[in-house]
Amino acid sequence: MSAASTSPRTPRPPHTPRTPSTPRRVAVAGVALSDGGRVDEATPYALHAQAARRALADSGLDRALIDGLASAGLGTLAPVEVAEYLGLRPTWVDSTAVGGSTWEVMAAHAADAIAQRRANAVLLVYGSTARADIKARRRTSDLSFGARGPLQFEVPYGHTLIAKYAMAARRHMHQYGTTLEQLAEVAVQARANAATNPEAQYREPITVDDVLSGPMIADPFTKLHCCVRSDGGCAVLLVAEEYVPDLAKHPVWILGSGTAVSHTTMSEWEDFTVSPAAVSGRAAFERAGVAPDDIDLAQIYDAFTYMTLVTLEDLGFCAKGEGGAFVEKGRLLRDGGLPVNTDGGGLSACHPGMRGLFLLVEAVRQLRGEAGEDRQVRKADGALPELAVASGTGGWFCSSGTVVLGRG
Repeated sequence: MSAASTSPRTPRPPHTPRTPSTPRRVAVAGVALSDGGRVDEATPYALHAQAARRALADSGLDRALIDGLASAGLGTLAPVEVAEYLGLRPTWVDSTAVGGSTWEVMAAHAADAIAQRRANAVLLVYGSTARADIKARRRTSDLSFGARGPLQFEVPYGHTLIAKYAMAARRHMHQYGTTLEQLAEVAVQARANAATNPEAQYREPITVDDVLSGPMIADPFTKLHCCVRSDGGCAVLLVAEEYVPDLAKHPVWILGSGTAVSHTTMSEWEDFTVSPAAVSGRAAFERAGVAPDDIDLAQIYDAFTYMTLVTLEDLGFCAKGEGGAFVEKGRLLRDGGLPVNTDGGGLSACHPGMRGLFLLVEAVRQLRGEAGEDRQVRKADGALPELAVASGTGGWFCSSGTVVLGRG
């Protein structure tokens, strides 16, 4: 053995990171909707591009700053195809697809990436022609999720997505005494909120009796318990804090987020009355350093009325089993105790498929004070809201993403 091999080694200098280790704050820089409701001539790619252009214009930033893209639901290689169509070459991408909660989960991923300097400006973008495709017979109304893997054990029994939500609602009714009238109130108040939204697909007032007397879709859901079918798209641009001085509008900050998954097969769902929002919501509030009582408005995924009710419980706005009483007496209206789905939600405003990104757009517009005088949420003293929560649900309560936003 040589002398060199036995001599003490010179200690290496401590590693010096190339970038600061302090996480950056993350702001929503721009939000926008594409044309929506009934759009017979556009392609989904065109709706992506329209929403992206509008969100970028809303931010006041240059498109060259975008180095991240999050997209799902379109193309064989999403988000590669969407990036190419938009003329972007991102160095950070996300194609997580977990149903309606996709966009809250992606927002959480993007915020983490920006905070840790893996990206600077991430565009979340979505577009769908779900309604036009059915009208043109390009697709059927019910697309199968497949019959492989765990789903093979349920597919032979003919369970549809709507039926699974209906079973969960019936369990809540049986266990806690929730009534059809209480579920119907969710639809009635969503329509009332939509009445003052010029971009909403349906704005005519409805009553509890209208909901209860409609055609049955899946017991206990009649037609008005179910979301509308729309065309449309939207986009949200998230940026690091150093870009905030260059924004065209007041920033809205991502304060905290949480994600969770629950089950695929109904037999593995331990409690039909508890959604994964019970996990994602708790994490989001804790990371934001706020409590449900601090929240000024909520945007909640509402493909069916029961989703709104049970998510309100699971986010902690009321105790488990008390959602039915909570939604009564106009509490969800724009000027109610807890304004919920202030654009009309998926039940009345729009639902092109994976609606979660629309929740973030509406939350940001309300926090900025841009909703318009007829539907702008205000606090008791007339001030603008300061805190909002957006909570998306995927599959049949299979996944959840919750994001807390604040006006800085």
